[in-house]
Amino acid sequence: MSARNLGKEEREAATGSGLRSQQWFGAEGKTGFMHRSWLRSEGLPDDSFRGRPVIGIANSWSELTSCNIHLRALAEHVKRGIWQAGGVPFEFPTTSAGEPLVRPTAMLLRNLIAMDLEETLRANPLDGVVLLAGCDKTTPAYLMGAASVDLPTLLLTGGPMLNGKYRGSDIGSGTSVWRFTEAYRAGQIGADEVAEAEGCMARSQGHCMTMGTASTLACISEYMGMQLPGTAALPANDSRRATAAHLAGRRIVEMVEEDLRPSAILTREAFENGVRANAALGGSTNAVIHLLALARRVGVELTLEDFDTLVRDVPVLADLMPSGRFLMEDFEYAGGTAGFAETLGDLLHRDTLTVTGRTLGENYTGAEVYDREVIRALDNPVKPAGSGIAVLRGNLAPRGAVIKQSAASPALMSHRGRALVWDALTDYLRDADDPELDVSADDILIVRNVGPRGYPGMPEVGNLPLPRKLLEAGVEDMVRISDARMSGTSYGTVVLHVVPEAAAGGPLALVRSGDIVALDVPSRSLTLEVDDAELDARRAAWAPRQVPGSERGWTRLYVEHVTQADEGADLDFLQGGSGAAVGPQAF
Repeated sequence: MSARNLGKEEREAATGSGLRSQQWFGAEGKTGFMHRSWLRSEGLPDDSFRGRPVIGIANSWSELTSCNIHLRALAEHVKRGIWQAGGVPFEFPTTSAGEPLVRPTAMLLRNLIAMDLEETLRANPLDGVVLLAGCDKTTPAYLMGAASVDLPTLLLTGGPMLNGKYRGSDIGSGTSVWRFTEAYRAGQIGADEVAEAEGCMARSQGHCMTMGTASTLACISEYMGMQLPGTAALPANDSRRATAAHLAGRRIVEMVEEDLRPSAILTREAFENGVRANAALGGSTNAVIHLLALARRVGVELTLEDFDTLVRDVPVLADLMPSGRFLMEDFEYAGGTAGFAETLGDLLHRDTLTVTGRTLGENYTGAEVYDREVIRALDNPVKPAGSGIAVLRGNLAPRGAVIKQSAASPALMSHRGRALVWDALTDYLRDADDPELDVSADDILIVRNVGPRGYPGMPEVGNLPLPRKLLEAGVEDMVRISDARMSGTSYGTVVLHVVPEAAAGGPLALVRSGDIVALDVPSRSLTLEVDDAELDARRAAWAPRQVPGSERGWTRLYVEHVTQADEGADLDFLQGGSGAAVGPQAF
């Protein structure tokens, strides 16, 4: 039996202690001497090495990751809770990635962060870990890395920013960025207005306050059992988040004593809760990729199709940007994740285990909603049941593509038009500003080679800015198709994650400008109206492109081993878990 699967009694029999850390600190002779003596330089008292649970605090804090800038201070509150509960805390850094700054895309680093965390947890004398994450790639990366090692784990996200305020109205990160910049390109507002809005949007610490990917992952990870109940939506600057951090520190020590691990929490039913909650929240399409990757780390069978079939009876109940009107601060004051869970009722599996040691239903019993404009009742949804993510298939996407129905234009959900195709995002951005571009509102814009392998890293560029001439004419939406992702803060009739991607030789690589493409969301189809013989001829003439920057380093490893979007875009050799087994000491 592997160390990953050893129960508490078996571990005690094997090591003389129920604590993994005692394999380091409880060792006799030279090995134990070295482990203990070097750590005395940190000022630890003798009893730090005598059977106390040793808790890691994984911190994605970085001054280059502005959404996570406050996690350094939050870690101190976690430490207080750990000490109070009798544990010994050790904070450590990992690679971090902030969506606003990292090029070519933060998604390129998600798997690297997960690998960094996995190796750090396995290599060090830790009995449990608190994960401090926030900006949207750090949260799934931390869950993936920790789940692969399967030590007792508790996630604490950093919380959303306060609402942006601009000229008497609320503005939201991401969503309002797209609206302001498109209005500027259309000549509807001036540069001074854009600059003013820029200074009004991110006015506190925290991650995006729209229901973008960061807020989506925070909320659904709570419903999957990995966060303390009622904490995911607390604003970053709310003192109750510091309290939650303190309580997280206390709780992780108890989890070690109970031997409560992610493998007991992240079940198939927990993933179903995440998928269904995402639909009810009007959450991000990025959740699809992250949950698929996480499921493969813990051996849960989850498929792309589940994101469609599991949500057919789930309405959108959170009136939050980009699908609705409000922001995360409003959501919290309306009842937050607790009130929202009670509103969903039996749409969630209420008997799933959580980090509290209690079930999901027990965590939220008696929670209330105080504003039914923000958190709607089941009989008054923002969007009706079945308005969540739809999975499309057809000869243009044999293994699937996704569209966020709640953020799309109803009039374009069944649409047939001429394809206009670009092989590179930079080429499209150049042409989109050309007043002579041959384009109409009925055309379908296609940009390819922006998938996991082709970009590389699958950037959030699927919500292509509309051609300037159409914006100036008042066009607000068009059908757009790519093998890229889009920000969870984005909106529009945007088909994403086309699999296989063009760089892998998928049919998207064979489309030519002038071809007719048919989108039929109600029928879940995406069709290229070109006969098979012609497609075979084009395929025979196709050759893969050189992936930019893939000659060396992490990018080379990533391009050679990344899986497709329907498999989570993880590295093929990271699927499954490593466990927490400790290798032999070298001295």
